[in-house]
Amino acid sequence: MTTIRCDIVSAEAEIFHGEATLIVATGEQGELGIAPRHAPLITRLKPGKVVVTQPDGSVLDFAISGGILEVQPQVVTVLADTAVRADDIDEAAVRAAMDEAKRALEHKDPKMTAEEAQAQLAMSLAQLSALERLRKNLKH
Repeated sequence: MTTIRCDIVSAEAEIFHGEATLIVATGEQGELGIAPRHAPLITRLKPGKVVVTQPDGSVLDFAISGGILEVQPQVVTVLADTAVRADDIDEAAVRAAMDEAKRALEHKDPKMTAEEAQAQLAMSLAQLSALERLRKNLKH
C-alpha cells in the first residue's frame, strides 16, 4: 500500500508524525483530500478538522484553529496555530471556553477582543466537532 508521511505541528509541539494513506483537511476553499502522489500544494487552512487515515485503516481526528497545509512529493505538513487530538479534548473545558467567547462577543468584554473571541469560538466549535466524530467512529 502506498503511503505518504504526515507531520502535524503546532506552535507548542509536534502533534503527529507518521504514515498515512489519506489526509483530509478544511481549506479556505473547502475540504481537501490528500493521497500519496498528490500534486505539490500550499494552502491556508480554516479552523476545523484534519483527519488522517493510517495504513492499517485506523483514523486519527485532530481539531485545528487554522494554519497552513503544504504537500510535497514525500510529505504532507500541517502547520497549525493550535492543534489537538480528538481523544485529548476536555469537553467541559471546551464548552466553558465557548461560553466565555460568546459572552465576550455579546457584552464586549474588555479582557478579550472580538477577534480573540471569534478565534476562541471557532476553535471550540472545531474541537466539539472532532469529539463528535470520534464518538461516532467509536460506535461503529
